[in-house]
Amino acid sequence: QVQLVESGGGLVQAGGSLRLSCAASGRTSSSYAMGWFRQAPGKERELVATISRSGGNKYYADSVKGRFTISRDNAKNTVYLQMNSLKPEDTAVYYCNLDPRLYTNYLAWGQGTQVTVSS
Repeated sequence: QVQLVESGGGLVQAGGSLRLSCAASGRTSSSYAMGWFRQAPGKERELVATISRSGGNKYYADSVKGRFTISRDNAKNTVYLQMNSLKPEDTAVYYCNLDPRLYTNYLAWGQGTQVTVSS
């Protein structure tokens, strides 16, 4: 069973940057296309970005395109989300999991990592 652990969140001013990490234990995450999600207070969880198993194909939501970059290191079973030019509306808890466009079921959700962007 794969366990997902997100880290790297924090408090940052608008225009700043953060790099999130998603470490997978158990079955190697390189077997899966992965995605980053976020959930703001009172809102539904939304898909932010996805990356294929090899890392060659990536998808970004329009709201983060040009500012966020997803990457992965399969040797470390880790997926990253580099977030630049952060905006207050990026404030949310960020989670990683399987690419919902390819899989019908999710892995068990991790605890997420809080990102707070102040104006």
